Amino acid sequence: MSTQLVRLAAAVLSSEKGRKTVGWVLAAILSPVILLTAFLCCVGSGTAEHNSAVVSAAFYGTELSASVPEEYRMQLTQMRGSFSHLDAAVAEVNQKAEGNRLDPIQVKAVFFALCFGADTLSQTDAEAFVACFCETETRGREETGETYEVAVPLPMEEVYAQLSVWRGRAVTAEERSNAVKIYSMVMGSAGGGTYNGAYEPGGNAPMELEASLFTDPATKNSADLAIYAANAWNSGWGYVWGTFGQVLTPELLQYKISQYPEGVGDEANFIRSHWLNRRTTDCVGLIKGYGWLNTETMEIQYGSNGMPDVGADGMYYNAGRKGSIETMPDTPGLAVWKSGHIGVYIGSGEVIEAMDTRYGVVKTKLQGRGWSHWLEVPGIKYD
Repeated sequence: MSTQLVRLAAAVLSSEKGRKTVGWVLAAILSPVILLTAFLCCVGSGTAEHNSAVVSAAFYGTELSASVPEEYRMQLTQMRGSFSHLDAAVAEVNQKAEGNRLDPIQVKAVFFALCFGADTLSQTDAEAFVACFCETETRGREETGETYEVAVPLPMEEVYAQLSVWRGRAVTAEERSNAVKIYSMVMGSAGGGTYNGAYEPGGNAPMELEASLFTDPATKNSADLAIYAANAWNSGWGYVWGTFGQVLTPELLQYKISQYPEGVGDEANFIRSHWLNRRTTDCVGLIKGYGWLNTETMEIQYGSNGMPDVGADGMYYNAGRKGSIETMPDTPGLAVWKSGHIGVYIGSGEVIEAMDTRYGVVKTKLQGRGWSHWLEVPGIKYD
């Protein structure tokens, strides 16, 4: 991609006269990756902070600075309209899935990277886009002999091949890289980072969850969320993108590698040697796993109990009660948040967090970790 072309696009689009002259012709002439890069440059010189603000505005409807041109606000409004249709299409596919399911945030991150600047998708077009992520298998029920259809997610290599056909040109390596970066902004880092502060690693003896551990198994409440998180730490849970407390079998790991070839595939050797056949989660999965836990069967059932499948930032923005970290009540079971990451406060100034691939689930001090806000997790009862 030409640096000069990006700079030209940014310069033209930051000028009122240029915008009126060029209008939306750029969307037809420039590839989405150039238009997206120009937008990020126009908003904030392409810095990580401003890029995160752009992604948050698209995914969660947060406010942008007054300096952002109206045309770009329209772009984000159109993107949110497409996201709504994509969410509906993914939900329909996942209703037909058995076991592995599509990640709605990943689908939207890929669309954001490939189609920034495009008009809002119709529901039919959204379904066609989502269809590139899966295939349909016909299966039979042994007891009745009846057949039924199951949606099976595809490896991302096959997804990108189908998306290339869908839009009429090949998906580039840069677009794939942008999709991973956008997903990371929403879900948090997959691993490989470093942390120099004090932390306590989890235990080595897995402890199975039992309903008797909870104060009130019949409800989803803050005290039991803290107990659940502490159990994950005591049991030495690992960290794998897109997991939420399942046992990481070889089959599940292979699926996650195919689903996230960069985020999980790049860390596959470490994951195999440290987390295989143990329970794993990512940061927000630690909370969603409790929300999805059936305390009668002690099985984690995806999407159950009214808890949506959202990222760390989505959970924060959806919260009805939240505040800056300086105003945080001393209530075990509150979540603590900073952009792209979330943890569970367990009291006494301590937090349980799924830190990243290299650390797993650890215990840290509330102070000194850069948490910016606290929140009551939607769907969890707080006294």
